Amino acid sequence: MKQKINLLREFSVPLILGVVTAVVWANLDPAGYAAFDHNHFLGPFSFHFVANELFMVFFFGIAAVEITQSCLPGGDLNPPRKAVNPLLATLGGVIGPVAVYFLLNHVIGSPAFAHGWGIPTATDIALAWLAARLVFGDSHPAISFLLLLAIADDAIGLAIIAIFYPDPSLPAEPLWLLLTIAGMAAAWLLRKAKTKSYWPYLLLGGVPSWFGLHEAHLHPALALVFIVPFLPHQRREAKHLFEQDPADRSSLYRFEHDWKIIVDFGLFMFGLANAGVGFSGVGTVTWLVFISLLAGKALGIFSFGFLGRKLGFPLPNGMKKRELLVAGVIAGIGFTVALFVAGEAFSEPEVQGAAKMGAMLSIAAFPAAYILARLVRVRKRRK
Repeated sequence: MKQKINLLREFSVPLILGVVTAVVWANLDPAGYAAFDHNHFLGPFSFHFVANELFMVFFFGIAAVEITQSCLPGGDLNPPRKAVNPLLATLGGVIGPVAVYFLLNHVIGSPAFAHGWGIPTATDIALAWLAARLVFGDSHPAISFLLLLAIADDAIGLAIIAIFYPDPSLPAEPLWLLLTIAGMAAAWLLRKAKTKSYWPYLLLGGVPSWFGLHEAHLHPALALVFIVPFLPHQRREAKHLFEQDPADRSSLYRFEHDWKIIVDFGLFMFGLANAGVGFSGVGTVTWLVFISLLAGKALGIFSFGFLGRKLGFPLPNGMKKRELLVAGVIAGIGFTVALFVAGEAFSEPEVQGAAKMGAMLSIAAFPAAYILARLVRVRKRRK
């Protein structure tokens, strides 16, 4: 039984099942799907709110565990200069798609589509993580590289939305971020007091961090990203994955151990809440978004990552140019995040629908990365 559960988790079957269910439901019964996703049947909360604003807090928390772990001595992103390369690659992963989008729009598009340049800057962290685990294996350093890149990309995406696609009814209120800073201070004090249980960190640090981001009209799902690094942990990362080190009984280990299986199966909710997009007409803007995501991400991440290595900021040990290229292709999975930006970029239903189709088609980066990895002989690393 345990082997079957691990198999479901390894191949992220719950997430895939949620995506497929949402797509089928949204196309067979659009009204029913919309009512389920957005009606407030959980008290004051909708299913969409619970999945995106509450559950995903723990998904990003687990991602933050991976990055924290990788930045420890002995980890894939240590010494700190190894973390510079994925951050440079993040910059390339934004500049590349924007450049490709504007170039393609100049050649085959129209001025009416220019406002959609922000759509291909997005990377869907959940799906990218799934793809990376399947392509590279569970313990490959490229996963830590891609996670840091994707989270930084998500932060840039939030800034792009706030600055270039603002909601007039919900303007950003950065003063509320003082609550997030207060949460970080609380977590630091708990660390100084040698508090071992992770629950005080979540309650006294995570809750204020969540409210600060929410009231600032930024994505509150990132709340634990600012708190998890304060959880007590081992001084060195010896074996990369917590499950491989039975001697580790730190707060960071217990948080990951307790919540990982919940997150893996709970990703069904994320897929169900976000992937319900009706198939619409394919237009020019569809290909602008799709090609910019698939080619622009890969080109930008590879070129900036390679440049970073030449400037003296190395890739993680065990990661070479071929792994960098494959990671760039995986980052082209814009999907749910790109769907959201497409909804903000275009108001005309026909153009918006075509742009969303391009975001949906970006899931093709998954099989493209898998095939590319086999062609260039990227070797998987298992637990």
